[in-house]
Amino acid sequence: MIVKKIPILQGFPALETVKYLSNAKNELSEYNPIFYDIETTGLSRYTAFVYLIGAVRFEENQWMLYQWMGEDENEEALVLQEFASFLTNADCTIQYNGNRFDQPFLEERYRKHKMDTPFKEILSLDLYQLLKPCQSLFKLSKMKQPDLENFVGIHNRKYCDGGQCIRLYKTFMKKKDPEAANIVMGHNEEDLLGLGTIFSLLAYKKLYDGEYHPKQCVILEQELKIVIELSAAAPVNVSCGNSDFYLSVNGCEARMLVHLKEGKLRQYYRNYKDYEFIPGEDTAMPKSITRYMDKSLKIATTPQTCYTWFNCDEDFLNNEKKQMQYLTHTLPFFLDNLNK
Repeated sequence: MIVKKIPILQGFPALETVKYLSNAKNELSEYNPIFYDIETTGLSRYTAFVYLIGAVRFEENQWMLYQWMGEDENEEALVLQEFASFLTNADCTIQYNGNRFDQPFLEERYRKHKMDTPFKEILSLDLYQLLKPCQSLFKLSKMKQPDLENFVGIHNRKYCDGGQCIRLYKTFMKKKDPEAANIVMGHNEEDLLGLGTIFSLLAYKKLYDGEYHPKQCVILEQELKIVIELSAAAPVNVSCGNSDFYLSVNGCEARMLVHLKEGKLRQYYRNYKDYEFIPGEDTAMPKSITRYMDKSLKIATTPQTCYTWFNCDEDFLNNEKKQMQYLTHTLPFFLDNLNK
C-alpha cells in the first residue's frame, strides 16, 4: 500500500470558518471535520473496488492531506482499515455527492470485507446536496465539482479525470509504473483541494437559512432597499434578480431591492400547504380560518400565491424584528423562484 501525507499550505478555509458553516456546536478545540474523496474502479459498489482514499483533517494547527492507495485489489481491505482508523473521533465528514456515491460505496465494501462501518454516529455534509439550491443564484447550468471550482476561480487543474484514472490505475497494477500512480494520486489531491475551496460557498446558504442581520432599511422612490450583514464572507461576488427584486452579494454584505406596490410589500410564507388563497382579496389565509369560508371563494395555494400584504411604513423600516420576519420567509422564496 502506498501512503502519502503532506501539509496543505493554502486554499483551505480556516477551521473557524469550517465550524461555522458546518453549524457545529462543539468547542473549536474539539471539532474534528474530515474532508474525503475516493477513487474506484467503477460505479458499481458490488463489482468494483476502492483503490484510493484521500482525506484531510486539521492537526497541529494546519490542514494535513492523507492518501492510501492499494497496489492491487487484494489491498482494498488495508485501505479501508486505515480510513476507518482515520475517522475515529470525527465529528463530520465533508464530501461532494458523498451521500449518494462515496459513503454507500464504502459501506458496501466494508460489508464485503466483514468490517464494521466507520460512519455510525458521524454527520455527513454532502456539498452537492447543500449547494444545489444555490444553482440559480450561481447561474450555473451544471453542478459538478469542477463547475463550482471554475465558479470560484480554480482553472488550473493539471491531472486527468476520474475515468482516465481508472485506466491508469489498471496500468499501474500490471506494470507498477510510478508515474501512473503519481497521476492518479495527483487527481485525487486536486479533488480534495477543490473540495476545501468550494466549501466556502456554503456562506450563500446563510441567505436561505436566515443567518444574517439587516443593518439598513430605507425606501428609495418605489423600492425598498435592505442592506444585510452576513456572518461569513461570500467568496465570489454575485447578483441576481427578476421583475420583483434584485440582490447583490459582496463579501460580508448583501443588498436587496424590492419593488413596492402602492407602498405595500408581499410577505411570503414557506409552509404554503397550511394556507389557502383568496383570489377576491389577493391574499392567503391559514386553513384554520378558511375552513369556515365558502369553497367558491378559495383555492389551493402554491408557493407563488402564499402571501399576504403589509404596509412598508416607518414602523417596519425601524423594526429589525419585523424586517427579519419578512426576510426569512421572502428572501428564500425569491431565490427559489429566480427563473419564474
